[in-house]
Amino acid sequence: MLGLPSIPAFCLRPRDLRRGAVLTMAFLAAVGAGVYTGCWDREEGATAAAALAGAPTAEGPREAATADRDAVARAVAEAVAEGKSGKKAAQEVVSRSGDRWGTVYDQGEYAAFAEGLDGHWTGVGVWAGRAPDGMIKVDRIQPGSPAARAGLRAGDRLLSVDGHAVTGLAVTDVVALLRGDAGTPVVLNLSRDGADLTETVRREQLRTEPVTVRQRPDGVTVIKVVSFTRGSGDRVKAAVKAAPAGEGVVLDLRGNPGGLVTEAVTAASAFLDGGLVATYDVRGDQRVLYAAKGGDTTRPLVALVDGGTMSAAELVAGALQDRGRAVAVGSRTFGKGSVQMPTELPDGSVAELTVGTYRTPAGRSLDGGGITPDVPAGERVEERAVTVLGGLGVGP
Repeated sequence: MLGLPSIPAFCLRPRDLRRGAVLTMAFLAAVGAGVYTGCWDREEGATAAAALAGAPTAEGPREAATADRDAVARAVAEAVAEGKSGKKAAQEVVSRSGDRWGTVYDQGEYAAFAEGLDGHWTGVGVWAGRAPDGMIKVDRIQPGSPAARAGLRAGDRLLSVDGHAVTGLAVTDVVALLRGDAGTPVVLNLSRDGADLTETVRREQLRTEPVTVRQRPDGVTVIKVVSFTRGSGDRVKAAVKAAPAGEGVVLDLRGNPGGLVTEAVTAASAFLDGGLVATYDVRGDQRVLYAAKGGDTTRPLVALVDGGTMSAAELVAGALQDRGRAVAVGSRTFGKGSVQMPTELPDGSVAELTVGTYRTPAGRSLDGGGITPDVPAGERVEERAVTVLGGLGVGP
């Protein structure tokens, strides 16, 4: 290890990430709960070091700007030598480069990633993102969490944390403010419908179940994947094997912000018999992701997607759609598709810098454009999915 518990032991020096490096898929921050990320297992990540990121725009796929990692490292070294903040110096270089998805973390912030890998963390149960105006907007609240008990709601705007204004801050910086030891209080100042309110909540150890399975009365199995944390891919495979013979499956990826690359590929493998899942590049060097053999290739399948389907979840949906394995139902996905490489800096902080993009089996870049569903649906999406399954020969 290099002093950062969230970087596996095989993530090497800043200039030596070619061998035994880490591939991550960065996605929507779980504010107060840690930022999710993902990395390759050792045997699968020996040549990879990347993260998927991006945002939807009207322009569609585009070349991503990036910061020079050596320039970032030099700026940090110089700042530290002068007694200044290495993280701030790195942030300034990244900002000037135009790399919109380049991010700099200190050791504590990057450690937050590690907790999310296993689906548990210390926090208050708020998922949030940064709005175009710089405001921090609550996207959803974890049921049963301190935030839920305090009455926080999706759509609330977070104004300050323990007196520190958060408007204009990077989401990772807000995460750092919200993190702390279990049992400690944190004061949140929010805005709701034009009115300000203040809530004091206590941080707790939280956990989420990444995959839930239920069987509808009509025999259709609904597999909901909240995020691709560790073990989620195998749970999807087990759910498919346990589904009633001859009945269809609805793979619900709505609101899934992504996760571990390996878990996403394992989940896709549940429905494929080998073959391509995606390609990605690292500074022009193309890599490939393959499904394992032996998946269920005959069971009718619908994938539910929406604007909250991001990153690793888009990788799965795109692969199943391009391979003709699933009908995508819902609304256009978020559009995260640029590749970022983590680099440890001289002061121990970490910079994730954009180095390329990934593509679906058909060669589509999803960065900015996302996935367009085969069957658009805004309301009663699950019922629409069951209707589609009916057209495929199963269901009512």
